[in-house]
Amino acid sequence: MPTFSTALSGLTANGIAIDAVGNNLANLNTTSYKANSTAFRDLVSHTLGGANVANGQGVSTPVTLRRFTQGAVQATQGSMDAAISGNGFFLLSNAQGQELLTRAGSFRVDAGGKVLTLGGERVQGWNSVNGVVNSSGATSNLVLPAAGARTPLATTAFSLNANLNATNATGPSSLFSTPIEVIDSLGASHILSAQFTKTGPNAWSYDIQIPSEEVGSAAGTLVSVATGTLTFDALGRMTAPAAPGVVTISVPTLANGAAPLAMGLSLYGADGASRLTQFAQASTTSAVDQNGAQAAELINLSIGDGGKIVGEYANGRQVTVAQLAIANLRNPESLAAVGGNNYRLTQDSSALAMGTPNTGGRGNVVGQSLEGSNVDIAREFTNLIVYQRGYQANSKVIAAVDELTQSIINLIR
Repeated sequence: MPTFSTALSGLTANGIAIDAVGNNLANLNTTSYKANSTAFRDLVSHTLGGANVANGQGVSTPVTLRRFTQGAVQATQGSMDAAISGNGFFLLSNAQGQELLTRAGSFRVDAGGKVLTLGGERVQGWNSVNGVVNSSGATSNLVLPAAGARTPLATTAFSLNANLNATNATGPSSLFSTPIEVIDSLGASHILSAQFTKTGPNAWSYDIQIPSEEVGSAAGTLVSVATGTLTFDALGRMTAPAAPGVVTISVPTLANGAAPLAMGLSLYGADGASRLTQFAQASTTSAVDQNGAQAAELINLSIGDGGKIVGEYANGRQVTVAQLAIANLRNPESLAAVGGNNYRLTQDSSALAMGTPNTGGRGNVVGQSLEGSNVDIAREFTNLIVYQRGYQANSKVIAAVDELTQSIINLIR
């Protein structure tokens, strides 16, 4: 009887669906796990005895579809944990050089500085060169700095925000001096002195000086390395030098053997506003900034928001050492799971679009967080009951067919 094979296909289909539910529930707490749903399809109908009576042949083998919906992003204590909020995948390379994808951002760094998944796959992105990340180039294996001293970075630019007292009398009594620390190529610190003297109404002179012993001269004096004049308008705003107003400062010889210092003092901010003002307030410095850095030990590596991997050094300086790449594709449901929270492309997959987080439709990366499973336990238990009833119903059909078969055999006897 065809009814037997029809009911048997129902048993098989519901059994596969129950397996999918069981797998989903087993991975309820698996990082970034994406639940499978089961799609049933009927078999083609046929005509019985030439009559126009259509009868089905049962259900075909179900298709399991992976649901790539967003899982809950949960904060962790792991400095190298990362979660994707939105579309996209982290890009990986396995030992055979095969390209893999994952949304599980449980990363670790080995002794050589390589960024790996828990399964040992290499994480892809862009490494920094001299602190600069070029995300327009090809991705590569991420390799972070090993523990040790960071190479010093000589100062090439610094700025000074200060007010010069407009009520001061002209002459030496108006002298205002403020220190500025700069770093040379060996990581040594030098203290420059920026001195300002009022020369007339709304007019000041400046003189940038360095201790004489630091340039190989007799100690006890200051050597001038840059001089000039400043002009302010009636509102206390600097008008000369005009923007961008960068003062070139050169120290050709240093007593400690470091490379010559070639620096620029920025008198204007990025918005075009002058950093120096002349108001009827006491002369004072509000901020000093410079881009040099002394040698320092690396104390921590962490993934920040946006997928930047930041190295923190003992001197408090933080440097971007790498950038995670995010790959996106139009049809993620075409991916094939290969275990270990990883996926690979199939012949049905669209081309990968790689780039930085939060660009081109790619999701953002949340540092020190992980994406949870998207399994809905209530839905899975509901499905389990439905599939169980379906299995039981088809088993009843088989039992009924068996009784009919026995009746026919008894008739023959």
